Amino acid sequence: MHNLYFKTQYEETFHSIPNPTSGAWIHCEYATIEDLREIASILNIEISDIQDSLDKHEIPRTERYEEMVIVYTRFPYHQEAGYYTTTLTIILTKDYFVTICPSACPFIQNFISNPTTLASSQRSKLLINILLLTIQEYTKVSRQLRALVLTQEKDLNQVTSDDISELTMKEENLTQYLNSLLPVRKVIEEILTGKLTMIYEKDQELLEDLLLATAQAEDMCRLNLRIIRSLRNTVQILFTNQLNKTIKLLTALTIILNFPTMISSLYGMNVNLPFSESPFAFFFIMLFIVVVSFTAFFYFQKRRWL
Repeated sequence: MHNLYFKTQYEETFHSIPNPTSGAWIHCEYATIEDLREIASILNIEISDIQDSLDKHEIPRTERYEEMVIVYTRFPYHQEAGYYTTTLTIILTKDYFVTICPSACPFIQNFISNPTTLASSQRSKLLINILLLTIQEYTKVSRQLRALVLTQEKDLNQVTSDDISELTMKEENLTQYLNSLLPVRKVIEEILTGKLTMIYEKDQELLEDLLLATAQAEDMCRLNLRIIRSLRNTVQILFTNQLNKTIKLLTALTIILNFPTMISSLYGMNVNLPFSESPFAFFFIMLFIVVVSFTAFFYFQKRRWL
C-alpha cells in the first residue's frame, strides 16, 4: 500500500494527503505489483520501468529515463532468523519523490514522523538524507553484531557448536552488508558527479560526508569480519586442543585397562601356567596387575596424558 505525504519548509512534519499533487512524496512499503501499477499511473510511466523494485535481491545501481532518475539501494533489516538486507528504490521525477520497498522500512517511517526542515519538494536533499539513513542503519547493525561477538569472545572456554553456527551466520550477514555497501558507494559517487540530478553546493558537502560515512561503514564491516574470523580460528584451535586431550586420555585409559584384561585372559586358558599350583596365585596375579596398572598410570600422568 502506498501513502502520499506533503510538507513545506514552514511545516514541522510531513502530513498525509488524499490525492497526488506536485511536490508530494509517495512512500510504499510491502509493495505489490498492484501498488506499482498505481504508482506508474501517477508518474505516467511504464510499470516495467520500476518492476525491479519488487526484487529483494536487486543490486544497488542508478538508472535514468529522460527526466526520471531511479536509484536502487539496499538497507539492513532484522528478522527472527537473523540480519538481512533488502531493496529500497528511490525515484526522482519532475513532480514527485518516490520510495518503494518490498518489506517494512522503519527508519523511513521515523523520518516521516519526526520534525525536519526538509520539504517534500526538495527531492535531491531527500535522496541524500534517505541514503544517509541507510548508511546509518548499516553502522548501527554492525555495532550490534560487534557487541554480540565481543560478548562471545569473553567466554571462549564456554563456546558451543551453536555459538560457532551463530558466528558463521554473523559472518555471512557482515559479508552481505559489505557486498551491499560497495555498490552503494558507487551510486553515491555517481550522484556526486551531478549527472543524475542537480546538486547544489550544500548538497555536495552533504554527499561528501555521506561518502565518508559509507567508507567508515565498510571499514567497520571489514573490522568485524576480521574479529569474527580471528575468534572462529581461536575457537577452532581450542576445540582441536580439547579433542587431542580427549583422545590422549582415552588412549591412556585403554592401554591401562588393557593390562588387566590381557593378564586375566592368559590365566583363563586351560594350560599349565606359572603359579598355577600355588595357593597364593590369585594374590600374586592381582598384585602384578595393580603394579603394572599403576606404573602405566604414573607414566601417562608424567607425560600429561591424564
